Amino acid sequence: MRFNEVRSPEDVLELVERVGFLPFFKNRIPGFSLEECCPRELWFSDTVEGPWEWKGPVARTGRCVYGKLFSGKAGLVSREWFPDLSNFRRDGYNFDARFEDGLAAIKDKAVFEAVEKSGTILSKDLKELTGRPKGFDTVITRLQMQTYVVISDFVYMRDKHGKTYGWGVAKYSTPEAIFGYDFVTSAYKSEPEGSRQRIVDHLRGVLPNVARSDIERLIK
Repeated sequence: MRFNEVRSPEDVLELVERVGFLPFFKNRIPGFSLEECCPRELWFSDTVEGPWEWKGPVARTGRCVYGKLFSGKAGLVSREWFPDLSNFRRDGYNFDARFEDGLAAIKDKAVFEAVEKSGTILSKDLKELTGRPKGFDTVITRLQMQTYVVISDFVYMRDKHGKTYGWGVAKYSTPEAIFGYDFVTSAYKSEPEGSRQRIVDHLRGVLPNVARSDIERLIK
């Protein structure tokens, strides 16, 4: 599986909007990742920006969402396909209903509510606000996989000369804060299984030579 070479944030956005779902790193589907679409010289370069630096600008556009959305690993989903993914992953539940039915832990509730009330919040501030709960990384990954939380940007620290350094600090938001509640829940009128089937059918068209089981495993 090969896609056009990606050399800019706009190339990333165009690819995501075309395929709908794009893992950031290599996975069990050969060629189906941003990592494999982008030249190696653009990764972690001291002279040019590449995918690692593009994550924030791409997420800020509102044309897609970024987060740990594929088996707990990072990736992008287009705005068009996010409602179906949300309906499928949430199984039709908003977070409050999930918690009331005993399907979410109290730690998840504390972290989700802190993100929701803040609008956007840096990961380091979120940890402080929620008392640095044990297993925070597991909780925030689970909330992303369930599509209740996404990464809306990355903020880079600056040295005394104003130069950025480090890997970038994730800024979390709810997708409702980005797209609006009505849009995010627009697929709720369908059964979650119907959304899952639409996603699988779409990806089988994008990846015609990939086994259905591999596609299903990618989005589960």
